[in-house]
Amino acid sequence: MTDSKPHSKIRHWQELASSDFDTIAADDPVAVMVLAAIEQHGPHLPLSTDLDIGLGLLDRVCRELGDDFPLLILPPLAVGASEEHQLFPGTLSLSPGVATNVICGLGESVARAGVRRLILLNSHGGNTAVMTSAALHLRRCREMLVVKASYMKLGLPEGLVPVDELRHGLHGGLVETAMMMHLEPARVRENSIQDFVPAGKRMADDGFSLAPEGEASYAWLAGDLHPSGVAGKASDATAGLGKQLVEHYARGLADVFRDARRLDPPWFRKKGPGR
Repeated sequence: MTDSKPHSKIRHWQELASSDFDTIAADDPVAVMVLAAIEQHGPHLPLSTDLDIGLGLLDRVCRELGDDFPLLILPPLAVGASEEHQLFPGTLSLSPGVATNVICGLGESVARAGVRRLILLNSHGGNTAVMTSAALHLRRCREMLVVKASYMKLGLPEGLVPVDELRHGLHGGLVETAMMMHLEPARVRENSIQDFVPAGKRMADDGFSLAPEGEASYAWLAGDLHPSGVAGKASDATAGLGKQLVEHYARGLADVFRDARRLDPPWFRKKGPGR
């Protein structure tokens, strides 16, 4: 994770003093919190995969933005809503209600410090619903701008990852394995990597329009995707592809951060930060 540098406007929340916030809030900064998970990712990836990817992407985003961008990095929410993975040992999970309340409570603390702009940088699909609910609460009750930024929704250049893998490689497949090979290679157990053929791929081959994810989908537990709890062609992953993926997502996220900084929502009160 990026260290705070002298004279940089990119700061870690927990390194500040309470007395710093009058000056910082007057600069109308953006706060960011990584929403991650500690959950099974099959035999080849660590429980920390979503957290590692979220923090790794944020580090690259900070490099893209540069030291003049006023950014406050909150401690990550390492444990998220991972109910779909709880049957696999090692998974830690908050209930959706608790996860939503935690995000709301932290967001309200950010607002009390006079900071009105918050990005939720999400690296775990299971957090999507709680992120959406919390963001709406903070908009309604605290008049904050809350940006919901799930990196996996940013899209990829055509041809970088096969279409079938993008549709069916939902967990621990090609994309996550490649990114981990680039970000945290020592944590990847390469001798356990394989092609985890997803249930969705088999269903598509059999002519189903219904799938675990998509236009018409059904609720699933990780073991429904594949007995290992993984879905996707991890065997095609390389560190080189992971580098391309991380750089692409980081550029897209940096644009989101810049937009969050310059957007002037009509509901912001005229008297500004610290109201």
